Amino acid sequence: MTYADYLANATRLAVEVANTGTAGDPGSIPSQLLADHQVAWTAAAGLGPLRTLLRQALEQIVTGGQADAVGTMLKRYPPDMHLSGHDGILHIHFARDGLPAQRWIGQTTAAALAHVATGDPGVTLGRCAASGCDRFFVDQSRNRTRRFCGSPCASRTSVAAFRARSRAV
Repeated sequence: MTYADYLANATRLAVEVANTGTAGDPGSIPSQLLADHQVAWTAAAGLGPLRTLLRQALEQIVTGGQADAVGTMLKRYPPDMHLSGHDGILHIHFARDGLPAQRWIGQTTAAALAHVATGDPGVTLGRCAASGCDRFFVDQSRNRTRRFCGSPCASRTSVAAFRARSRAV
């Protein structure tokens, strides 16, 4: 795994937490990632405030504004950078294994978003262009032109545009 892959994975984690519904619902947070780092998920993980801060940070990065929310994350969840070889390859981690979920996710995502906010070229963030969708996504497409969080939003938008053109004729 390259450092860019690790940053992309940690950024995807930030996006998944930000896009997940309720505070006690792990939603699409990758359970294997948490298990690999001995992070126990509980319904009382209390990700609500972190989720709000992540959404603010992602919005600021996507719009190119000030990265104040990333700075706040770094203060609240200071990364604990260290070397790890847990998968047989030496790489950098931003949080120690076995921490409570909120702290581990906070430290990991704060460090990753700090890299992204400063222009790491391997990771591009976007916000879904579909009407009514407020989800974020990591764009690792070849030309970094992805517009939608997934196929359902892209399809819904294409169908709506087709129907609008058909009515106009």
